[in-house]
Amino acid sequence: MTAAPFPPAEQPTEPGQMPRAGSRLLSMDALRGLIMVLMAVDHASYFIARVHPGEFWGSALPRYADALAFLTRWITHLCAPGFFFLMGAGMVLFAAARRQAGWTERRIVRFFVTRGILLILLQLCLENPAWLLGRLGSRQPLMDPPGGGGDVLLHFGVLYGLGATMIAFAFLMRARTMVIVLLSLGAILATQWLTPSAAETGVLFSPWLRLLLIPGHTGVWQSFYPLVPWLGVTGLGVMFGRVLIHQGERAFRHVLPAGAGFLALFVLLRWAGGFGNFHPWESGWIGFFNVTKYPPSLAFLLVTLGLNFLLLFVFHKMEAALPRAARPLLVFGRSPLFFYIVHLYVYGLMGLAFPDGTGYAVMYLFWLIGLIVLFPLCVWYGRFKRRKPVESVWKLF
Repeated sequence: MTAAPFPPAEQPTEPGQMPRAGSRLLSMDALRGLIMVLMAVDHASYFIARVHPGEFWGSALPRYADALAFLTRWITHLCAPGFFFLMGAGMVLFAAARRQAGWTERRIVRFFVTRGILLILLQLCLENPAWLLGRLGSRQPLMDPPGGGGDVLLHFGVLYGLGATMIAFAFLMRARTMVIVLLSLGAILATQWLTPSAAETGVLFSPWLRLLLIPGHTGVWQSFYPLVPWLGVTGLGVMFGRVLIHQGERAFRHVLPAGAGFLALFVLLRWAGGFGNFHPWESGWIGFFNVTKYPPSLAFLLVTLGLNFLLLFVFHKMEAALPRAARPLLVFGRSPLFFYIVHLYVYGLMGLAFPDGTGYAVMYLFWLIGLIVLFPLCVWYGRFKRRKPVESVWKLF
């Protein structure tokens, strides 16, 4: 497929230069686009195959019949850490660009707080009804998180997590880098220390604890992406964004050793067991890589962020070829919120035809059909948004 040229404002920066106001870093767009495509696999599996395991802190990890079933779920683990990391980096670049355009710090904070609140409202008003399509159209049991106490009416998923961490970091954009480092590491380590033991799986923790730290279900409340565990991942993205500001695209050289180092630490941590795992390593390679996502164990973060860093390095090395070789990823990566909301309804409506689920071959076919449907919609939305001025409310989306 031949790619149309991008507008001048979306050309990549020169190597070694600080990103210009309005410029795009194509490698980050491409990684974000890949994350959207992988995420669609997970949700096609939920809506169409009617299969969606949950790796919760207090429950036994899912069992898989074969490598295909495991990898279909496992590759999607890259998505949430990539989302939060790229959001943190994007906040730094956005703030720098707006300062160049004359925005005050108060105005930047207000923008991030407003956008964070908007994400949480979209979670409750637009995302949650889409999940009901999966529940109403299915005759198969789906995820069963820790806790209980009644029917869920308020679900707080990834948009809540992104919105809450954005609001928190809105007030930290001018904090010293050491403060961000300590906060990020502290949030990640606190998650490992403060997450309850499996013996407390049935405890109905306070809804506020659900929103802050402990994923699960309490009465009408359900939280999968609490604030504290993902605050640290966003902070890592903020630190990377600051390196980009000061070193320009030379900063991408650091992601290769960082990714390799994270993967090496994952192997050591998983092999040793204990701290940072939540669930011990079981036999076989599937057992080794089967890690806890809700909340993210340290092992989970090391392997998923390590792979995200390596992918970011690869996309950076092939950046000049991305407009032609990976145009769909760039299109999806530049309209992530639009893609996210719309794809849930696309796959949710498809899934109504399969109340008993499907095999993986059929699921992957409909996953591909869904991407084909979404591509022109995202092209249209991207052009629509680019035509809007900086002051437009559409910039919040």
